[in-house]
Parts: sequence; structure tokens; C-alpha cells
Amino acid sequence: MAKAELQMNADQLNVFMREVFQQVADDFNVEEVKPNEVTMRLRVTEKHLRPGGTVSGPSMFGLADVAAYVATLAMIGPKALAVTTNCSLDFMRKPQADADLIATARLLKLGRQLSVSHVLVYSEGMADPVAQATMTYAIPPAKMG
Repeated sequence: MAKAELQMNADQLNVFMREVFQQVADDFNVEEVKPNEVTMRLRVTEKHLRPGGTVSGPSMFGLADVAAYVATLAMIGPKALAVTTNCSLDFMRKPQADADLIATARLLKLGRQLSVSHVLVYSEGMADPVAQATMTYAIPPAKMG
């Protein structure tokens, strides 16, 4: 993929998430942004846990989805109407219930209409990923923002 310039940094992305997605923005934090790559944190709390002492699948999906969204926005700018069009998610091992989740999303393709990302999700303190996902986002036309 061609080297492109960042359109939004970590601070700008965190502010955008808090303005546009107030209902879940406090759950997530953009930790690091590089061209075509972001690292995000899910602040795991009681609401993210499921029976059996682990983080729920929907919480892990949410982190992967938001990380892919943020990786896309970092490169294209604040386009709130970008939407998920496809997802493949593999749960590989049980995350720790008392640790945050960390996701690294890398853009594999960034076109005018679609972005495709690969996301690895880690339980903080564990060396191996707990999940991996491939996410595709539809990018709205310029006039829709």
C-alpha cells in the first residue's frame, strides 16, 4: 500500500470519538497512531465480562471494529458515516478478566470506497493474541462526510 499522510492523530481521534460516539467513547482510548496503523485500548470493566470470568465476545468484537474504524479515519479524516460492511473474527484464547484489551489495527487496503484492516487483539500482559479480525469499512462519498 502506498505511503499516505496521517489526517488525524491520537488526540484528535479521541476527541472525535467522544463527540460522535458518546455512548461508548469512554470505553476506548486511542493509544498510538502511525500511518496505516493504530493501537487502541478497551478499558475492561464489569460490564465487559461474561460468566466464566472472561471478557465477552461482543466486547472483543467492539474493540476490533472500533480499531479498524479509527485506523481508517486516521488516514481519511473525520468521516462519521464510514460503516462496517464485513467482518471475520476468530477468538483464539481466553483473555484475562482483570486486564484491559489492546488492539493493533493495520490497514491492508485503503481505497476511495473501501478500507480493509487486519486487527490483532491482546489481553494486556499476555504475549499471544486472544483474537484476530479482518474488517472492511465502506467510506462515504466526499459529499456525505
